[in-house]
Order: sequence, then C-alpha cells, then structure tokens
Amino acid sequence: MPGPLAPGARCTVAGETAGHIVRVLRLGVGAELVVFDGTGGEYAGRIEAVRKGEVVVALGERCEGLAESPLCLTLAQGVSRGERMDWVVQKAVELGATRIVPVLTERSVVRLDAAQAHNRQRHWQRIAVAACEQSGRSRVPQVAAPLALEAFLAALPDGGLRVLPSPHGAEGLAALPPAGREALVLIGPEGGLAESEARSALARGFQPLRLGPRVLRTETAAVVALALLQQRFGDL
Repeated sequence: MPGPLAPGARCTVAGETAGHIVRVLRLGVGAELVVFDGTGGEYAGRIEAVRKGEVVVALGERCEGLAESPLCLTLAQGVSRGERMDWVVQKAVELGATRIVPVLTERSVVRLDAAQAHNRQRHWQRIAVAACEQSGRSRVPQVAAPLALEAFLAALPDGGLRVLPSPHGAEGLAALPPAGREALVLIGPEGGLAESEARSALARGFQPLRLGPRVLRTETAAVVALALLQQRFGDL
C-alpha cells in the first residue's frame, strides 16, 4: 500500500513490503502483481525495477477490491503482552474488523507512556496492512492510539450493537438483537476486566455474551466473538 495511486503512474514500494515482494514472493522485473491503495481500490501492476530496498511498479487500471462486510465491526481490545496483541490485530483484520481500538484497563499488564503508545500504534497499523495484503482486503482498518478504557467508554456515540463476552453471561449469540450496520466488541486483557469496569461497560449499553462453557484467553475470545458476529450479521 504505497499511498495515492493512479492508472498509468509508477509507484515505488519500499521497506518491509518491498522486502516481502523480493525475498518472500521472489518476484522480479516483469512480474505482475496487484497493488492496493488502502481505501478499497486495486491496480494491476508490473514490476519495472528492483533496487536496494525498493521496487518500482507500473500501474494499470483501477478496479474495486474485495467487498467489505456489510457489518461495520469494531474491536476494543484490552492491550495484552507482545505477540498476543500482534496476533489479535492480525486475526481481527482477517475476520473483517473495520476498526481496532487498543484499550488500557485496570488489570492490563502492559503500561505505555506517550512515546511507547505512539510506537505501538504504528507497529499494530503495519500488522494491519500486512494482514490486508495476506487476506486480500484492499481497505485497511484503522488501529487507534491506545486509550484508557474509561475515556473510550465516555466517548462512545449512541447506536449500534455492543457486546461484552463474558463467561458469566447468561445468553449466547442467539439472544442478541439484530445488529444493524454496526457492532462493537469489548475484550478485556489477560486478567479480564475489573468488576467496576464491567459495570461501566454494561451501563454504556454493552450486552454480556456467553461464548461457551469454557473460559477463553483474551486473544481467543476476540477471534471467537468476531467470527460469531460476522457469521450472524456479516459475511461469513
């Protein structure tokens, strides 16, 4: 996803994406590939040059990329450690999430200062781009800056289905009302949400959702919840 594109233009792909093209896909001059602009468009492309750290691509006509799910699905994920959070971002993109909001909670093991939060956001956004490349999505989901849960809940607009997976929930997926066009899933970190945080979420319209009889890890709960909502209201 090298930025603004146009038919007949040439774009230069650099960094990790260029390395992936050359070293992993092993594409060279003359090879054909698809370039996407991150907003839903795709371009047929042909590699014209390979330089150190860069790949120059000539672009053909624009066409619409893979259709997005009819369900606008946001994941608010309690920030977890290292590869767990990376994995959640990757799988959320593959499952069609349109926005990912990392939230910091009372039981979050990870603590971030302003600089660390900025670096983490950029890292997770790169993972989202790579997941789009792998899964065929041409519209890149936004990964928001890490935000305290209280601030996230306070800023929520009205409307849309809000779901809080919980092993103590009395109802399963079948009990949820129609989602309309938007749904929001809130997942706690490794230790789960504190009781006061769960109450705050319920007060903001979240509905407890039971995902089964077993207690799931934070990353598993996110994937299961997103998949179930896409199956019920989206495009799975």
